[in-house]
Amino acid sequence: MSTIDIIAGARPNFMKIAPIIRALDARRAEGGPLGYRLVHTGQHYDARMSGDFFTQLGIPEPQVNLEVGSGSQAEQTAAIMTRYEKLLLQQRADLCLVVGDVTSTMACAIAAQKLCVPVAHVEAGIRSGDWSMPEEINRMVTDAITNWFFTTSEVANRNLRAAGVGEERIFFVGNTMIDTLLANMDRLRPPPFWAELNLIPGRYFVLTLHRPANVDRGDAFTRMLSAIGSGTRGLPVVFPVHPRTAKTLREVSQLPSNLCLVDPQPYLEFNYLVRHAKGVITDSGGITEETTVLGVPCMTLRDNTERPETVSVGTNELIGTDPARIEPALDRLFAGEWKRGGIPDKWDGRTGERIVAELERLLA
Repeated sequence: MSTIDIIAGARPNFMKIAPIIRALDARRAEGGPLGYRLVHTGQHYDARMSGDFFTQLGIPEPQVNLEVGSGSQAEQTAAIMTRYEKLLLQQRADLCLVVGDVTSTMACAIAAQKLCVPVAHVEAGIRSGDWSMPEEINRMVTDAITNWFFTTSEVANRNLRAAGVGEERIFFVGNTMIDTLLANMDRLRPPPFWAELNLIPGRYFVLTLHRPANVDRGDAFTRMLSAIGSGTRGLPVVFPVHPRTAKTLREVSQLPSNLCLVDPQPYLEFNYLVRHAKGVITDSGGITEETTVLGVPCMTLRDNTERPETVSVGTNELIGTDPARIEPALDRLFAGEWKRGGIPDKWDGRTGERIVAELERLLA
């Protein structure tokens, strides 16, 4: 039996690995040839950012937790590489499967390749073109040393071809984030504060902000929040506060009265909020994929995106980081002028199965 190391380190990873684990377990029950070892790097070590996801998404407890904890980008990268290398030297895997674009993705890919363990990258080939984003560096480094590329879109395929990757190494399989969303639609549930905040479907917004360009400078952050507060016309704006964002929020002297600060939400509660919102305002990439499938208007407060299909096909629009552009966009939404959007090809809930079928062929 071939053994795959499945790497998870931060909140976005857990949504992406769940369908792969589910598909592997199903194939093992049928006599499939692949086993796996789930490796949690500990990059997100707060239960609110990781622990709840294992329980809610039915992910088994990791066989290994590298427990790297907090630190700078370089410190976390070094700690993950050192500890994962030690694990591979003790018990080698046949493949290192990394997902997404967090520090753990890049660090484990490097450690594996240095020990001649092949690497497969799920969500390969996406690019924003913005080198100021740590995630963009992680994507580029990981894809530079990946053996097999599992992609979410034809745009990602083109990016890889342009970098010289041969067609035989690219597998257009779809989006595991959407597998997880579709598998849990009937389980989404309101958060405990739903009644307390008097939330009504279609009569509130969801806001998430954590990019350094948006939240690290208090004055710009304050202007952005002010524009959101006035542009949403008094409707509640539910704002799950990322730990990074919380630091800058302490410096903001006056917040809009309709801004509702809450803790980071578990998966089922957060996506219930998204599903029933009038709109989502975010600087996240993954959320734009979920809003596209849910048909919820989404405004991205960035000048670029690594997920252009959410704009060209879906419900997302790039608003930029200038606060002056926020209210006109919200005016269009209130006027009923937001695009309806569609669902990209192969975002159908069967991506995990397609990935496992290819892995069986590649490793058999």
